[in-house]
Amino acid sequence: MTEPGNKRIAKNTGLLYIRMLIMMFISFWTARITLNALGIDDYGINNVVGGLVTMFSLLSGSLSTATSRFLTYELGKGDINNLKKIFSTTLNIHIILAIAIVVVIEIIGVWFLNHKMVIPANRLSAANWILQSSIFTFAIGLLSVPYNSAIIAHEKMSVFAYMTIFEAVFKLLIAFSIYYYENDKLILLSILTLIQSVIRQIIYWVYCKRMFAECVYTLGRNKQMEKNIFSFAGWNFIGSGSAILRDQGVNILLNLFCGPAVNAARGIAMQVNGIVNQFANNFTMAMNPQITKEFAAGEISNSIQIVLQGARFSFFLILLISLPVITEAHQILGIWLKLVPEHTVWFVRLIIIYTMVESISFTMVTLMLAIGNIRNYQLIVGGCQLLNFPLAYVLLKLGYIPESTIILSIVIAFVCLVLRLLMLKRMINFPVRQFIYEELFKIIFVGILSAILPCILVVLIEENIFRLFLSIIVSITGTLIIIYLIGCNKYEKQLIISKLVSLKQRHKDENA
Repeated sequence: MTEPGNKRIAKNTGLLYIRMLIMMFISFWTARITLNALGIDDYGINNVVGGLVTMFSLLSGSLSTATSRFLTYELGKGDINNLKKIFSTTLNIHIILAIAIVVVIEIIGVWFLNHKMVIPANRLSAANWILQSSIFTFAIGLLSVPYNSAIIAHEKMSVFAYMTIFEAVFKLLIAFSIYYYENDKLILLSILTLIQSVIRQIIYWVYCKRMFAECVYTLGRNKQMEKNIFSFAGWNFIGSGSAILRDQGVNILLNLFCGPAVNAARGIAMQVNGIVNQFANNFTMAMNPQITKEFAAGEISNSIQIVLQGARFSFFLILLISLPVITEAHQILGIWLKLVPEHTVWFVRLIIIYTMVESISFTMVTLMLAIGNIRNYQLIVGGCQLLNFPLAYVLLKLGYIPESTIILSIVIAFVCLVLRLLMLKRMINFPVRQFIYEELFKIIFVGILSAILPCILVVLIEENIFRLFLSIIVSITGTLIIIYLIGCNKYEKQLIISKLVSLKQRHKDENA
């Protein structure tokens, strides 16, 4: 990878981490206020009904991936005319899709909510408000996909940094509004969430039209381009569908078998996991355009090296922030939330472990999409992921605890990792042996060694605020040291030392 590419990744990652840190603190307060304002059942209703709309986003998810891939690929080739054609074509597709999905959800979703889901009778009206708000929020978001994809393709990550801060502050204001509102809080939540979505997307649209030459809509159709995009999205539909069924589909199963209180526990766990996951997502979001552009330019070996390095550091970043959360989940949730639903502690631990396993594959998936020949990949890996839904149904039907559905996801994630490696080996002769010995072994050793001391503290010291602070300090410090000693190669260690020396010299010069 070139030096400018390294610098661009570092800059974009830094901007995304500033965004994430601000969002993390605000999100924790937002969740606490919202949960206490709504109560466990209403919080669970909001989580599962909003997820019902996500169930219908199978096509949109695959098309979003296709849009981002085609825009980034053409940007790497530098063809502005094709960029304009792709943008207009994808916008046409998303307009038609938004109309179609709204109609379908209004028919099927409303029926399912009112006749099949486990919702208390006195909260059914509010649940319908949530559903309608979610439908139109989803439609607005769908129309913005080509614009957001353009931002990612151009690597303007500062836009997402600013917008996420805006969203986090707006959500905090919504939380305070419903907390002090004396009538139906769920209905007010649905209305304010829709307003936030409209404002956010208007800002994205205006920015893209002013900054990017290709973001100009032109009438007309390009049938060949539509065919290429739909062909790519069609196979990617399997992967998107399996992810939706794994997350939102299982969430609905939990509602049917266990009720909204369990949905509340899972919703809180997913929120914690989402914040932890941002550590890796910010890193890979900055790396993904480089992977695609290097591949498009014919620099396949450079693209593979970014993937290998990204797999390792994606895991390390999640491990760094998640280890104290896993070991001290009970105490952290108790301090964070006044009201902790049953099952939440183990939901948090298991979902984070699942994300740690999945993080190893983040950059592999990007490379697979850059290659473009994804039919066999989606049939095999996507088909394996689809097993989450039916097997989760079997487990719940047999009376297993709700946490068993996440343990199942962890097992399937391991299998999918192996399948991805084998598929990439066949497609571009991906260096599987190098990945296992230079990346995977380091990941395993760093993970095990980092967990030893925090686990000893949990066993030997009684749960209290002193142990919490000690665990956080020991976990983060110990993990950083082990990552440096075992997880980094010689070049990476030299780079870290040179950066530290540079920062020290800069600080010395400033104080001179």
